[in-house]
Amino acid sequence: MSMDTAPRTHRFIAADFLTSSYRVVGKMLVSNTGAMGLMNDTTTSYMEVHDAKLARLHMPTKLVDHFEMVRLVKRQVFVVCMARREDIGPVTLARGGYSKIVEYPVRMTTQVYELQGTLEWPGRFDFSAVMSEGTRDFIPLYNTLLTAVLIPSLRIESEAVLFNRTQVDLLGLLNQRLPVSK
Repeated sequence: MSMDTAPRTHRFIAADFLTSSYRVVGKMLVSNTGAMGLMNDTTTSYMEVHDAKLARLHMPTKLVDHFEMVRLVKRQVFVVCMARREDIGPVTLARGGYSKIVEYPVRMTTQVYELQGTLEWPGRFDFSAVMSEGTRDFIPLYNTLLTAVLIPSLRIESEAVLFNRTQVDLLGLLNQRLPVSK
């Protein structure tokens, strides 16, 4: 089989990449492991975003610049938002190899963003395991609403996101929420 007829092993996924100061809208080139494989690849500390449109967070609809390609330092990315759950990657990879999972509605914050969505985790919820076990820093969250802490007009609803666990300040289970007293 020649190189010209080899099956295509990579594809582009449209996504929003949120850093502490910018929203980058573009496409990432992923293999069969999807966005999860690319973001958690420990052999590279950066990633490439193709057809990248940049906007400052405080003016998220105003285009600042447009590049054929930009490179992002992965550890500086807070959240990657995708339109389709399938873009995360294979189900077994997204679930860490477990077949039986429990859905946990959560609210989490970083220094810049608040996220509310569904975390899928095998068995009983264990905060220390979510935050420190394994080598994957980017963890999937589903049916997510993201808002910027200081810019509430910046709202992104996404079927699937990958959040950077090294950027998380707090995480609360919504079933443990108490009514706010006034």
